Amino acid sequence: MQFKRLKLYHFPATRSARVRWLLHELLDQDFDLEVVALYDGAQYSAEFLKKNPNHNVPALEITLENGEQQVMLESGAMISLLADIFPQQALAPRADVFSTERADYLQMLHFGTSWMDMMLWQIRIHTHLLGDESDARTIERYRTKFVAEVEPQLITRLQQHSYICGDSFCAVDCVMGQNVQWAKAYELCQDPVFTDYIKRLAQRPAFLQAYSDMKDFTLSPTDSKR
Repeated sequence: MQFKRLKLYHFPATRSARVRWLLHELLDQDFDLEVVALYDGAQYSAEFLKKNPNHNVPALEITLENGEQQVMLESGAMISLLADIFPQQALAPRADVFSTERADYLQMLHFGTSWMDMMLWQIRIHTHLLGDESDARTIERYRTKFVAEVEPQLITRLQQHSYICGDSFCAVDCVMGQNVQWAKAYELCQDPVFTDYIKRLAQRPAFLQAYSDMKDFTLSPTDSKR
């Protein structure tokens, strides 16, 4: 059974932006988008919790041809599924045969949405979201790990190729591009290779569409109230 419609629940410049970006790459504007006002607590509403008990974004609502709906909650899973079901766009190596390109693609997709994501999230919540519960040691621990362990791997790749998995843009770049911007907001990824990478990505129309609402994002919830 095929899907009939896709709807993304989104908040500017968060993990949902990577999924929005890929949707624009694949479907242009042919999907639905609903902003969840995270800083106002909309993610804790009874209606949203029915869709996403993890009270965050993204959530991808898939409406099937028979009217049934399924909701995906993990951005990495969304990226993987979407890239695979639109093979004509060639944003992922084929999934039905083995290739070293596919293995590398999956490795970097999951690296970006797990190990790298975890470090960035710890830095973010302890810097801007936890208030009195924040821990300066956690911030320093993950900043140090990020610089020592994550950045060298990405620098090596971007010194050799234009994009994370080679000289062609792929769905992994939707993840890594968002993560590098996230890191830059916390004064990480300062090597010029990352600036050049973002400049290349920013030439894509889908990137500009996905981040057209950046003006509505602030690092701190309190800043959004000013």
